[in-house]
Parts: sequence; C-alpha cells; structure tokens
Amino acid sequence: MILMLIMCLIMFIISTIFILISFLISKKSLMDREKCSPFECGFDPKSIARIPFSLHFFLIAMIFLIFDVEIALIFPLIFTFKMVNMINWWKINLFFILMLLIGLYHEWNQNMLNWSN
Repeated sequence: MILMLIMCLIMFIISTIFILISFLISKKSLMDREKCSPFECGFDPKSIARIPFSLHFFLIAMIFLIFDVEIALIFPLIFTFKMVNMINWWKINLFFILMLLIGLYHEWNQNMLNWSN
C-alpha cells in the first residue's frame, strides 16, 4: 500500500515537472501573423471575412450530427444481443429508439426539416 502511494506521488511529481518545463519553454506570442490571417487558404482577404450564414443550415447540420452520433450509439447494441438478458435488451433498445422517434417528430412538427423555409 505504501509502495503504491509512493509510486503515485512520484508520477504526480514527474508529470508536474514536465508540465512546468513545457510552460517555460513554449513560445508565447499574443499577436502572431498566423493567428490573424485567414485559416482556409492563407491569402489575405480582399473583403470582410465575416459573412453571415444561414441559421437554418446550421440547425440542419446540428440535427444531422445528433442523429449521426445516435446511429453510432445504436451500432454496439447489435453485438450485445446474445450477451445480455433479452427483456432488458429490448427495453433499453425500445426506449432509445422511442427517444429518437420523439426527437424526429418534434423536429418535423417544428418544420425544421423543410429546407424551403
């Protein structure tokens, strides 16, 4: 127990020393030319770089990301089909898919899926 505590203390001290050394060595500049230049191509802009974009496009992109992540969450449920209790598996899956369908219905009801707004 004491050996484990000593090892944790040594790892904490070493990591703290490395963090402090990295802060001391790192180059600090608040106004750098690369930070002030446009990110996309490196050319100087001829007009203002901050143009407004469609809020509806942003909301559609957020809906896509939410449903994309939820598809990634559904995929592992296929592999757990034979490893868990069937009743609990069905309850969890039905609840998850029901929440997805309620969210989809809400977006449809708010006319967020219509691009022509």
